Amino acid sequence: MAVAIRVIACLDVDGGRVVKGVNFDNLRDAGDPVELAARYGQEGVDELTFLDVSASKEGRGTMLDVVRRTAEQVFIPLTVGGGVRSENDVDELLRAGADKVSINTSAIHRPELISELSQRFGAQCIVLSVDARRAADQPSGFEVTTHGGTKSAGLDAIEWARRGAELGAGEILLNSMDGDGTQDGFDIELIEKVRAVVDVPVIASGGAGTAAHFPPAVAAGADAVLAASVFHFGTVAVSEVKDALADAGYEVRR
Repeated sequence: MAVAIRVIACLDVDGGRVVKGVNFDNLRDAGDPVELAARYGQEGVDELTFLDVSASKEGRGTMLDVVRRTAEQVFIPLTVGGGVRSENDVDELLRAGADKVSINTSAIHRPELISELSQRFGAQCIVLSVDARRAADQPSGFEVTTHGGTKSAGLDAIEWARRGAELGAGEILLNSMDGDGTQDGFDIELIEKVRAVVDVPVIASGGAGTAAHFPPAVAAGADAVLAASVFHFGTVAVSEVKDALADAGYEVRR
């Protein structure tokens, strides 16, 4: 039996509220994370991803209280990221109710952190978040960014994804910073290039606007598809995404 394609709702949280903008700019309030998490659990999302979008920029850890209250409302896997810098941070998040932890900026600064976390907690718990955007000066045509896409990390995004998986990341959360919030569709070329160099699951993120955008991302190599604003503001229902995937011949969880 084929492995079901996962549909994931992302909660970008800033100051205790879910926010969404375009290319991480002009953020607008999308609601209470705990209430939204409960709603998505009822609507049938397969997983939730909770990203504290201001934690790295503000130099602090993820808000454990919001994570704890969110985890109490959902009975599906919860991935949490934002401001994760150490084994202790991961330990606290897992104890607060996270099933997986996403790392980004800290891994760029010290890649061996990926191996350390993978060895202690298991690769299945560690998600490497890659915020990629097009860049002519990189061999693949894509670069890694940090701080919500505001800074270049000076790394080739495809090579970084490959190295991250090699170091022990159990999944790659691949976010197109060019597509984020635009609702113009997933970056198919980016997904294909990462799929070609990693064996671990790839989560496609950034650009979803209609249910029809999701099957091409899977065709390009994504094992899971993630969206935020289209779910938050009711543009697309979770059931519509699963119907579109099923109609395209992909296994989904009902």
